[in-house]
Amino acid sequence: MRKFKLQVQTTIDGFMAGPNGEMDWLTFAWSDDLAAHIGALTEPVDTIVLGRKLAEGFIPHWAAQPEHETQEAIDTMNKTPKVVISRTITESPWDNTVVAADAAATIRELKARPGGDIIAYGGELVSSLIAQGLFDELNLFVNPTAIGAGLPVFAATGANQQFALESATRFECGIVGLRYVPAAS
Repeated sequence: MRKFKLQVQTTIDGFMAGPNGEMDWLTFAWSDDLAAHIGALTEPVDTIVLGRKLAEGFIPHWAAQPEHETQEAIDTMNKTPKVVISRTITESPWDNTVVAADAAATIRELKARPGGDIIAYGGELVSSLIAQGLFDELNLFVNPTAIGAGLPVFAATGANQQFALESATRFECGIVGLRYVPAAS
């Protein structure tokens, strides 16, 4: 079965975005060691899962071929098939992207298919996937910033969730990478 990974940029106080979706707290530029780590994390990925809100910025951002990104990263992000989870749109306005309404059913179906790893990036969808326990690996990239309020990584989980720390890595740019898996019950 394929591995389903979550990748989340977060503040030290646990927010993925500010109260109005702000992302101005992110640490840039990434150090070479962080870029290599992210490359290794995403290398086996052959499917990207996004929530609609994140997709509306993420997909056009990569399609515009941002200057600060390597051509290899741009090509990877644009060529990797995407699944957007949405209850408000039914057809994809983006190339190489399909839309699905039911996150849990979609993740289970994707994991049952042959192929490489699957990755979802931060946003409201990721909070929901964490709450439902629908992941194999949680990769938190903790930026050295506190913002005090915003979109929490662990919103309304509804239960005490236990995780096992697989690795912790401090990167030269000040970000800390934490890789967790769901704790065995």
